[in-house]
Order: sequence, then structure tokens, then C-alpha cells
Amino acid sequence: MKINRLLLPQLAQNVKPGHATIVYGPRRAGKTTLVHTYLESYTKPYLFLNADELASREALQTQDAKKLAELVHGVDLLVIDEAQRVEEIGLNIKILVDTQPQLAIIATGSASFDLANKINEPLTGRKTTFTLFPLSFAELHVHEPGITPQQHLERWLIWGGYPQSITSKSITQREQFLSELVGSYLYKDILELEAIKRADKIVDLLRLLAFQIGGEVSVAELASNLSLNRETVDRYLDLLEKVFVIFRVNGFSRNLRKEIAKNNRYYFYDNGVRNALIQNFNALKLRNDVGQLWENYIVSERRKTNQYHGQTVNSYFWRTYDQKEIDIVEESKGALHGYEIKWRKETVSKYTQNEFETAYPDSVVATVNTDNFKKFLQ
Repeated sequence: MKINRLLLPQLAQNVKPGHATIVYGPRRAGKTTLVHTYLESYTKPYLFLNADELASREALQTQDAKKLAELVHGVDLLVIDEAQRVEEIGLNIKILVDTQPQLAIIATGSASFDLANKINEPLTGRKTTFTLFPLSFAELHVHEPGITPQQHLERWLIWGGYPQSITSKSITQREQFLSELVGSYLYKDILELEAIKRADKIVDLLRLLAFQIGGEVSVAELASNLSLNRETVDRYLDLLEKVFVIFRVNGFSRNLRKEIAKNNRYYFYDNGVRNALIQNFNALKLRNDVGQLWENYIVSERRKTNQYHGQTVNSYFWRTYDQKEIDIVEESKGALHGYEIKWRKETVSKYTQNEFETAYPDSVVATVNTDNFKKFLQ
């Protein structure tokens, strides 16, 4: 089953001589498949190197321009898969861009902390960066146009959008894949490249976050529960963001007295990963966390939508000390839009809407529910 990825046309437009195209994203999200799909229509000679393999890493680790020239002799395109595995990869790609102006480069990376640090400064102005997430609502909905989004909603909320989860033919296969993914593979790069010794603490931290979807997270409380110091927990959270497992959302405040903006909220890029961590793949009718699943799904899918469409948006949540809250506040081009996420057909509280719109007169507040979410995510 082949699913068209929204990034494919953008990738194709940006592959050109003297330029590096970087594709970030979590492991198993489909980066390699995306590149191979592009290569199916690429007619010039190319070299594909998988940096998870020792021989490929060794070939790419030299800063000798002559050796690098020999490596790419006769090809128009160099593809480096899992490029974060190569030491000094940013410098080496810069050398290739500088000395081989006829060469186009694609590099994929599942750990942005390593690849970004090595590649950003040396290639300023000569690279384009994309992020490939697990399959988005827009990609899945287009793939099965004859089925309404509501008919697939339970599957997406429980199993998420990793390609292998979507294409698995049985529930057992999906469970096995997701369990293996969260066992260690998803954060393999943290354990190997950042020398994290306690993989169990990483998993324990993620489980704590999985139960706090939609709530403000206290790092001090996490540290206490994990018997770690606060600095270590902050570091783990940062690293987990950089391997695309979780992302943080800050509280929105213009310093009004009643607004809360001290703590952050954390969401998972994929619902299936969240459910695998707490080992709960039960049907929605048997769960008491449907509201959390729905909120995580909408917030993460909206993030994908904005990025894939190139929207420059700052996203927040908003809450006051008297418990009024708006789940998503988007700030773009000076405009404020608030969205309250509801599982059923309820609308946002009039008191909440009035208080927010009074505090921010140019803002608009709306509700996202199971009836109208399709428009919100396309």
C-alpha cells in the first residue's frame, strides 16, 4: 500500500546542484521511503549511503576533499540516510557543497539535536530543511477518499499514524510494532549519541507525560517521581523533543494577572506511541482517557498541518487561575485565534470566550470537535 506524502513535491523542488536538502523526522516515520519514492523518477546517477552501516559512516567521516570527491565521482546526487550517525557531517557536507558544485545532496536524520548542530552554521543559505512526521490526517484521508474521517477516527486515536502501524494487517502486528518502537528504537539516537545510561528513566518519564496530556507539567514533580535532579529531567525532555517523540506547548500570557504561563504542556507526535507507553490499546468505549487522546490528536495534527503548509505560527495554550482555558492559541501575522477542543458537540464556554476576547479584542475563539475537525486539519 503506497501512501503519497505531502513533502514529496517540496523535496523534488529543492533537490538541485550546490544545495543540501535535509529531511528530519522520527525513526520509522517514512524518511527512507520518501527518498526512495523520489529516486524512482530521478534519471541521473546517484549514490545512496545508509549511515547506520559502518562502511558508509567510514566513507563519509573524512574531511579530505580529494577522498570525498572520489566518493561522489560520476554521480549527480548523494543521499545520506540517518546522517546524524556520521561525525562532523555538517562540515563534510559543506566541503562537498563547496568543492562539488555539480552535486545535489539529500540528508535524512532522525535525531535533530546532532544533525542540526553539525549542519546549520556551515550550510547557511545553501540548505533547505523539512520535517517528516508520521502519516498525517490529510495524507491518510486522501488515501482513502471513500471513507469519512469519522469512520477512521477510532483507529487513528488508538494506533496513530506510523506507516507500519497503518499498513499492518492485524491488531497483533500493530501492537508488536508499536511495542518494539517504544521499547528503545524510537530513542535509539539518544542512548547511543548522547551516552544516556538509564534507558529505563527515559521510558518512565514518557509514561508520566502520557498520563498528563492536556495538563500543565511540573518538571520539579517529574524529577521527584523519577528520583532525578531537575537539570537531568530538563535535559531528557529536550532530547526527547529532538528525536521527535514529544513537543512542548507554552502557556500564552500578556501578563494579565489571572493568566497562568509558568508551566508547559507536553504532547506526543503520535497517539500510537502514547498508547504503547501505557500499554492500552483498548477500544474507545472501554477507556476513560478519550478526551486526552482527542486533544493529543488534534494538537499534534494541527502542528503537522501548519508545518506542511509552511505556516509560520506560534502555538500556545491559555489558562487562568479560575480554570478558564483554551487548548490552542495560535498567533500569526499579529492575529490571535483560539480553539477549544471538544470530543462531543459541545461549544466553548461563553464565559471563557468572553474573557479571552475581552482581554484580546482582535481575537477569535472557535470549537474543534468530531464534526468539524476535517477542515481544521487540511
